[in-house]
Amino acid sequence: MARLYDLNAQKKSANLSANSDLLKKSKALNINLSATLEQALKEKLASAGADEWAMENNNAIKAYNEFVEEHGCFGGEYREF
Repeated sequence: MARLYDLNAQKKSANLSANSDLLKKSKALNINLSATLEQALKEKLASAGADEWAMENNNAIKAYNEFVEEHGCFGGEYREF
C-alpha cells in the first residue's frame, strides 16, 4: 500500500490563523500545535483517500454485494460461526 505522505520530508514553517481562545487554552495545556496539526492533517488525508478509493471502486463493491446477496458469501458453507 502506498504511503500517505513522505515521512522523511523536511519540515516547513507555515503561517496559520486560529481562534485566539482556542490557542490560549491549548497553550495552557502545553498542547504541541505542530504535532496536533500534523496528526489532524494525516487523519484528513487518510479519510479523503478512503473516500476516493470507495468512489473509484463503487461499481465493484456494488457488484460484489449483489453477488453475495444472490449467491451467498464465498466459502460460507465452511463457516463455523
